[in-house]
Amino acid sequence: MVSFVGKFSCTMRAAVVCALIVALAGCGSSTGGDISARASADPDPPPPLTVSNACSSAVLGALGQVAGRVYREGVSSERTATALTFIERSTPLREAVERDDSQAARAAAQTLLATGHMTNLQVSRGSQIIADVGAPNALAPLRGNILGAAGAPIASFVASVWADNGFVTESNGIAEGLTALREHGQSIAGSFALPPGELPAQGTVTVKGVTYDYTSFPGTAYPASRPLRVYLLRSIPSIAPLCGASATDTVVNTISRVARLIYAGEAGRHALTQVHRVQNYQPLLRAVAARNPAATRLAVETLLHEHVVRLRVSAGGRLLADVGGPYVLAPVRAPLRLGGRTIGNIVLSIQDDEGYKRLAGRLAGLDVLMYVNPAHPRLVKNSLGPSPGTVPASGSYHYRGRTFRVFTLHAEAFPSGPLRIAVLIPIPYS
Repeated sequence: MVSFVGKFSCTMRAAVVCALIVALAGCGSSTGGDISARASADPDPPPPLTVSNACSSAVLGALGQVAGRVYREGVSSERTATALTFIERSTPLREAVERDDSQAARAAAQTLLATGHMTNLQVSRGSQIIADVGAPNALAPLRGNILGAAGAPIASFVASVWADNGFVTESNGIAEGLTALREHGQSIAGSFALPPGELPAQGTVTVKGVTYDYTSFPGTAYPASRPLRVYLLRSIPSIAPLCGASATDTVVNTISRVARLIYAGEAGRHALTQVHRVQNYQPLLRAVAARNPAATRLAVETLLHEHVVRLRVSAGGRLLADVGGPYVLAPVRAPLRLGGRTIGNIVLSIQDDEGYKRLAGRLAGLDVLMYVNPAHPRLVKNSLGPSPGTVPASGSYHYRGRTFRVFTLHAEAFPSGPLRIAVLIPIPYS
């Protein structure tokens, strides 16, 4: 059964029900006994978990803003600026358009996609499409012109940096929810299937027996700029742990969780992809097996800059190479093997302090202060401004007329050791 109702009025629903069954009498008994008799002694199931309307509204409101920021990474950001620059400065694409060579234009477009800076590209001269490459479905179209050698427009293009499955994956991950993309009352592109028909912008929906609260915001489909709507859903049980004593406390709990997830992602699947790349790089394996520092450093320098910001290689208790930025976080450790035996070890990071600062700001609107050396804290990264003074580990903090709530993230510096990140959540949050 699938049903939905409008929600987020000012009326409060029942308070959070925290019914946990710790133990049942007779559990683990080795005696036989009558099964039906034991079943009849089981307690009634706990009542369905509910959350107050105020809590749900605060959680979904905060997460909706985060998901909206993720979506806008495909509308206007460093990411989109880089994609547009690559397209507009592509000499092979310009020359192919000038020759009216569709095959060469398509090859040039494929080369641009291979850079990883975009997921889709369509090039047109007038009403004729001369190249169309990329994911089957995408969001947030970017438009521009290709200029000829004389500087006049010779073609137009539509591009995207957000394949729909990529956006859904990122949104689901950072909001720990489910994302549905909908056009004309129908779920599209393999996203979470909501009931057909028009839905309120916010509300409650039950799908396959699971009740979700949701929020939504408008988006645009690629390439025709058709309007769509992005829905973000969280199940009621997943909302309950974020509820605080006030709406502000709930927002702080929610955004603190997002800050943790952004940090955890730096040691997640993207980092493991780079670990596997390093573990299979033969020049590095040969250099480490030979205990050759010069060759090891050369191999490490080749591996850097493709999503790796620092790489440290050791063998036999000896440091062979350590190349990369000075302030790096979330290290990942792994062995190096050759011929079935362990020949060395690596410590790798895909993010530095500047990168985390930017992600926290772009995706969640947060300022961060990073400190090393707990005994004598030293500030190594500051997105707030000059002279932040003493920042508490938690609670309220005021800076130049602005109010924040502080959350402390206990992270790890590279190659080891504590890194304290003071995450500043603006109040009110927006």
